[in-house]
Amino acid sequence: MSTQQGNRFFFNVDWITILIFVALCTIGFINIYASVYNPDTADVFDFSSNYGKQLIFILTALILGFSILLVDAKFFSVFSPIIYGATILLLLAVLVVGRNVAGNQAWIPIGSFRLQPSEFAKFGTALLMARYISTFNPKLRDFKSIAFAALIVLVPLGLIMLQPDTGSALVFLSFMFPLYREGLSGYFLLIFLGMIVLFIADFLMPIGLIIFIIVMVSAFFIYQNRRKQKMIFTIVLAAIVSIAYLYVVKLTYTKVLEPHQRSRIEIMLGLKTDPKGAGYNVIQSKIAIGSGQTLGRGFLQGTQTKYGYVPEQSTDFIFSTIGEEWGFVGCSVVIGLYCFMLLRVINLAERQRSTFSRVYGYCVASIIFFHVFINIGMTIGIIPVIGIPLPFISYGGSSLWSFSVLLFIFLKLDANRMGFI
Repeated sequence: MSTQQGNRFFFNVDWITILIFVALCTIGFINIYASVYNPDTADVFDFSSNYGKQLIFILTALILGFSILLVDAKFFSVFSPIIYGATILLLLAVLVVGRNVAGNQAWIPIGSFRLQPSEFAKFGTALLMARYISTFNPKLRDFKSIAFAALIVLVPLGLIMLQPDTGSALVFLSFMFPLYREGLSGYFLLIFLGMIVLFIADFLMPIGLIIFIIVMVSAFFIYQNRRKQKMIFTIVLAAIVSIAYLYVVKLTYTKVLEPHQRSRIEIMLGLKTDPKGAGYNVIQSKIAIGSGQTLGRGFLQGTQTKYGYVPEQSTDFIFSTIGEEWGFVGCSVVIGLYCFMLLRVINLAERQRSTFSRVYGYCVASIIFFHVFINIGMTIGIIPVIGIPLPFISYGGSSLWSFSVLLFIFLKLDANRMGFI
C-alpha cells in the first residue's frame, strides 16, 4: 500500500464508530471493576480478577480490530463460506468436547480460557448471508430463495439449541431484518410478531378468545386487501394454523424448555412469584437500577453491587451496576451510545456501493440491536432472563472478540467502499 493510498484509507475509516466502540469498552471495564470490587484486592492490573482479564480482552480486541482493517476487503466475501463452515465445525465440536456450565454445553476449554463458538457463529452467518444475497440476487418473494436464506440461519441456530443455549439461538432471529431490507415481505415480520403475541396469549387467555381475535384480525386484513371472496377460506386456514402453532408451543414449552427457563417466562408474565429462586436475579437487578435514581449512588458506592446481591453482575446483569452507580443519566448515556452506533452503522450500510457490504452492515446493526434490547430488557424485567451479554460491556472474551470482529469487518468494508463493487 503506497503512502497516498494509506492516507486515503486512514481518512476513509469511520473513526466515530471506533470512538463509540472504545467508549463502550471503557464503560464496560469500569463497571466490571465495580461489580467485583474488593478493597483488599483492588489493583486495577490484577489479571487474575474479572476486570484484569477484561482489560486483556479489550486490548486484544483492539489489536484484532485494527488487524482486520489491514486485511483486503474482498477476503471476507471470497472466504465467507469457509468462515461460516469453520464456525459450524466449532459448534459441532462443542457438542463433543465442550464443557457444561450451568446446564449449557456451550464452551470449549482452552487452558484457563473458555471459547464460546456460538458468539463467533454470528459474524460467520452474517458473512455468508451477505455473500448469498450479493452473489445470487435472490427474489425474496419465492419459496426457494427464502428457504435457502432460512437454511443459512437455521443450521447454526439448531446446533446452538442442542447445547442447549436458547438465548444465543434466539439472536439468530435478528437476521430477519436484513432480509426484510433486501425484499422479504413485511408479512413475515407481522407473522413473527403474531407468533410472539400468540405465545404470550396462550398463557393469559382462554383458547376460545385467542381464536376469536385471530379470526377478527384475519378478516380485517382480508377486507383491507379487498379479497372478500377468499375471506372464509383464509379465516379457517388462519384458525387451523394458529391452533397447530399453539399446540407446538405448548409441546415445546413442556418438553423442550428447562424448568428454570419455564419459571423465568412465568415470572415475567406475572403467573408466579419466586423471589428466592428464578425471580431473584431480576428482583435484585430492578432494586439496584431503581436505587440509582437520577445521578446514581456514585462509583463503588452501590450497595446492591458492593454486597453482591445481584448474581452474574459482571456478565448478564452488568446494566444493573450502571443503573445503581450512575443512575438514570448513566443509563441514558449508555443507551444513547448504542443508539448512535446503530444509526451510524445503518447510515454507513446505506451508502455502500456493494450489496455484500450493505447486507453485512444491516446484519451487524440487527445483531447488536437484538443483544442490547434483550439484555437491558432482562435487567428491568420486561423480557425473560435468557442469558446473553451486553455488547462491548459485559465481561467475557468470546463475546467481546466476536462483537469486535463483527463490527470491524464492516468498518473495513466501509473504508474500502469505493473499490469494492
